[in-house]
Amino acid sequence: MPSNKLFQFKAKVIANKRVGKNYFHCIFSAHSLRQAVRPGQFVEIKVSAGPEPLLRRPFSIHRMKGANVEILYELVGKGTELLSQKGAGEYLDVIGPLGNGFTLPLTPYPLSLLVAGGMGVAPLVYLAEILKRSKILVLIGAQSKSGIICEKEFKDLGCSVKIATDDGSCGFRGKVTELLSNILVTMDCRPATIYACGPRPMLKAVAEIAQKENIPAQISLEEHMACGIGACLGCAVNTRAGYKRVCKDGPVFGAEEIIW
Repeated sequence: MPSNKLFQFKAKVIANKRVGKNYFHCIFSAHSLRQAVRPGQFVEIKVSAGPEPLLRRPFSIHRMKGANVEILYELVGKGTELLSQKGAGEYLDVIGPLGNGFTLPLTPYPLSLLVAGGMGVAPLVYLAEILKRSKILVLIGAQSKSGIICEKEFKDLGCSVKIATDDGSCGFRGKVTELLSNILVTMDCRPATIYACGPRPMLKAVAEIAQKENIPAQISLEEHMACGIGACLGCAVNTRAGYKRVCKDGPVFGAEEIIW
């Protein structure tokens, strides 16, 4: 069972490669996390040896293979640009595992439905690995075909995958939440749980669909996290139990908890 222990360690970069126009896949050693991680948790990484940028950057744990952690990230600013320049053999200052991950079933579900928007695929691959005894349907959404990532990884795990793009360049033309609604109307086997990660508007729509269809849903929120340990309160979100910290109380919440 994963522990609640937190580690800070120097992680040796095994590989750090571009896997798309603006996407990178990084693998680093993390012996201390081997028995400590569950899907949905994240790590905070200091991306430079100097004082700039001051704050660490949060990254979802994409996969855990033996003693190595994999992260998937998009090149969006100075922090991720500096990280993308790290080569094999260099070291990263890492803190983790952080946050509360997905609540996993004690027995296999007949069907688990995973919904990802853009970089929301990052934590869901590891989740799919853990849920692999269940039948899994994955819905991946992006603006266009070039934004679709991890389709092969999910298929290699035995998942069924359906794609939605805003411009219709791949799969269903429209939002991934529209595809979700259509599938729920036509499918024979109702999912026991919906797991989702992506932009906030997408997660709001998933929560509304789940409530309408009376299907439990767990969502992983994407928020700016300064400290990653709940001290700065910069990632607070309003819930039915008051304000909670995404980095400490989440990032995974029951969809019904969030006041959108």
